[in-house]
Amino acid sequence: MPAGTIRYWAGAKAAAGVAEEPYTARTLADALDAVRERHPGELTRVLKSCSFLVDGAPVGTRDHQTVQLAEGGTVEVLPPFAGG
Repeated sequence: MPAGTIRYWAGAKAAAGVAEEPYTARTLADALDAVRERHPGELTRVLKSCSFLVDGAPVGTRDHQTVQLAEGGTVEVLPPFAGG
């Protein structure tokens, strides 16, 4: 099973209480399910409004179950940012 790193930014980082943590999952959906189990509460709420990059590529509206994760990959969790 692929292993890599999940990086949290801004409000997601605050809700997770960590800047990054490892994943062991085949798909983005599986990785996010594990995140929700480890961090119930605020992070689960924040994830609903986040966008994601997998190895630098935007996930967009793709079904998270179809987004394959790679060995040594990176998932970036990006909450909405305030503009200015």
